Amino acid sequence: MSNVKFTELAYTNLDEFVYGTAKKPVTCKNGMVIGGGTVYPEVNLTLPTMLINEETMPKVLSQYEEMIHGICSKAHELHSPGIIIEIELLPPCTFNPQWGIDVTKVVRKVMDEYTTKFELKSALRMTVVDIREGKTLTHMYHGEHWDNVMKTFRGCAEAGADFLAIESIGGKHLHDEAVMNCDLPKALFSLGVVGCRDMETLWDEIVKIAKETECLPSGDTACGFANTSMVMAHKQFIPKVFAAIDRVMCAVRTMVAVECGAVGPDKDCGYEGVYLKAITGTPISMEGRTAVCAHSSAVGNIAACLADCWSNESVENVRLLGGMAPTVFTEELVYDCRLMNVATARGSALEMRDIHAESDRMYDPQAYVLDPRVVLKLSQEIIKGKTHFERTKIAAAVTMTELRAAAAEGLVLLDAKELKYLNILEKQLKGVPDDEAEFTKSMMESVTKDKFDPAKYDM
Repeated sequence: MSNVKFTELAYTNLDEFVYGTAKKPVTCKNGMVIGGGTVYPEVNLTLPTMLINEETMPKVLSQYEEMIHGICSKAHELHSPGIIIEIELLPPCTFNPQWGIDVTKVVRKVMDEYTTKFELKSALRMTVVDIREGKTLTHMYHGEHWDNVMKTFRGCAEAGADFLAIESIGGKHLHDEAVMNCDLPKALFSLGVVGCRDMETLWDEIVKIAKETECLPSGDTACGFANTSMVMAHKQFIPKVFAAIDRVMCAVRTMVAVECGAVGPDKDCGYEGVYLKAITGTPISMEGRTAVCAHSSAVGNIAACLADCWSNESVENVRLLGGMAPTVFTEELVYDCRLMNVATARGSALEMRDIHAESDRMYDPQAYVLDPRVVLKLSQEIIKGKTHFERTKIAAAVTMTELRAAAAEGLVLLDAKELKYLNILEKQLKGVPDDEAEFTKSMMESVTKDKFDPAKYDM
């Protein structure tokens, strides 16, 4: 069960709520402090399209080695005060834990070389892929899939990871269907009931492994949830208001990791991290304009307002005119961080934050809900809920109220179609009972077993 329940905001003063500093900074073994006043670049990298199997593993490892050399060399050349490297392991490297462990060893070795030779400070975040899906899954919390995830976590921690992270997927099948049909009650069930319960079981175990291996449990993200909505809204398959509401609802689920003992920095692709920071004081990693290599978004600048680490999402090791892509994106990140850190040193951090916010927030509801002022306002309401279900429901309701008021005042652009959808979603939410057991029972009766098998979740 969750250990800590956050019942008041970590931030009450908007002037303290800014990038680079967090109420609960995280100190790495090498002395780097995340959320201690400096924004650090976090480079997230992945392989080019290639097969990963027994035969190709040597090639896979040499790809990782080459990428890290390029990144560390660029960070050193540009005088970066420190760097975070994130490896999001690919499924074969979790189905075969030893492969994930081997990747960690190779990456750590290069990072340590640069520390020894050039005193480059660096920290490694290993993100284990959540493989708990597919036809062969017998259960979410035991059996081969679960065991491999946990073996990979433990092995990566022992092989030199500083931070452990995951993009967990409990309830994702339900949520995918909810997004396709703009079904708010189903999204609420997926996130506020199924997802939060799954997070508790999962993060209790991750935190335990982190303690035993002297590693830091960093955080989770709604990548498989609200980011799916974001991409769908961007392609105009679903309304932007749905994606914006979904993002705020996801904050409750993502926060369960912190309730179980995760310390941050929260993961880059969880844009809902801003709500996490507001409520828990945990440092967060964010991504925006620098993540165009992975996906387009409407939050390119505003995402930087509260970032303690600034990331590029995930970039493949392909050649660009300026060099290999991971090295090129390292340069972008270093320059962005430098700008924010100099603004802080000059006493202009709040102005820089507000410029970032103002340049995006009006054009899309998804940007509007990331505005620091709005984040504090909505967070204040979310924490009034007693349970995860109640908080997720409040998150949906207050986001709708805020978007409607903002549109009326001309603070955010919502066309007639978006406003019409807001009405539909409000009506859907009104039909959701306050009683979680009653709601769960009705949802269980309406979902098909191929989308959600409660037995696999012990429900």
